[in-house]
Amino acid sequence: MRALQVRELRAGHGGAGLADLPVPVPGSGEVRVRVRAAAVNFPDLLMTSGGYQLKPGLPFVSGLEFAGEVDAVGEGVAGWTAGDKVVGGNRFGAMAEYAVVPASALRAKPDGLSWDEAAAYPVAYLTAHVALVRCARIEPGEWLLVHGAAGGVGLATVDLAKALGARVIAAAGSAEKRDAIARLYAPDAVIAAEPGFREAVKTLTGGKGADVIFDPVGGDIFDESTRCIGFGGRLLVVGFASGRIPEVSVNMPLIKGFSVVGVRAGEYGRRFPERGAENVAAIDALAAAGRIRPHVHASLDLADWREGFAMLERREVVGKVVLRP
Repeated sequence: MRALQVRELRAGHGGAGLADLPVPVPGSGEVRVRVRAAAVNFPDLLMTSGGYQLKPGLPFVSGLEFAGEVDAVGEGVAGWTAGDKVVGGNRFGAMAEYAVVPASALRAKPDGLSWDEAAAYPVAYLTAHVALVRCARIEPGEWLLVHGAAGGVGLATVDLAKALGARVIAAAGSAEKRDAIARLYAPDAVIAAEPGFREAVKTLTGGKGADVIFDPVGGDIFDESTRCIGFGGRLLVVGFASGRIPEVSVNMPLIKGFSVVGVRAGEYGRRFPERGAENVAAIDALAAAGRIRPHVHASLDLADWREGFAMLERREVVGKVVLRP
């Protein structure tokens, strides 16, 4: 089978390449899936150089998430049969014609989503749900500021927040990205992600500030966000795409009465399995009802994986890039 295999940890993905590997055999409790589409996520890029907190043993196959059809089941597996359409992932292994994962890592593909959309769906929308529902406890009518709103997770957060009844301010860097966000999901406002955004947020919220801020960027964006969050607000720390991990003087949250909350969606599900299952069921139900829908920026053949990775590195992607093995 074709697979994107990482053989060495090297800069520029120099230790990664297409390989012809044996089709894996599912063990006890495992399922083999014929992968139809696999999404590209920033952790996939980072893992090729050892720059991510998860460091699989070498060699390994890249890819966090996929959509496909059940091909074979291992001993002791109940509930899945050959031909079932599924989505899932196991932190790596998705960018191949076949992937073997624990049966518990799979769920039914929501009706109405294409293979590409289904592959682009699980990680981003689960992160958005844990952030908004579990961590922020967002309420209908509250103001949400989404930084990095054109990225895979940011765009999913805009989409989910609209479904939850929040008032959404989407911030993105380029005019092209802002136009795309407005066209795809029609948030209440789209603003430039540049210094001084706090004034736009204050104006839009009648001087009150945002109730919730979703920040996967960090750095200067985080610093300025503390200046436009409302009293009792929740500032969600999702990542540090800017490269700088910011700090906050604790007198700021004290005086302004806001909370700084870390978001780790996968770890949340591992620590609280029942709530994790509820999170998954919630986003699956919204997708099945057509109330949320992921946007696929580009679908490429697996052989073109370098271009897919480069699209993310150039920060030109609106939504997700998908590879087809």
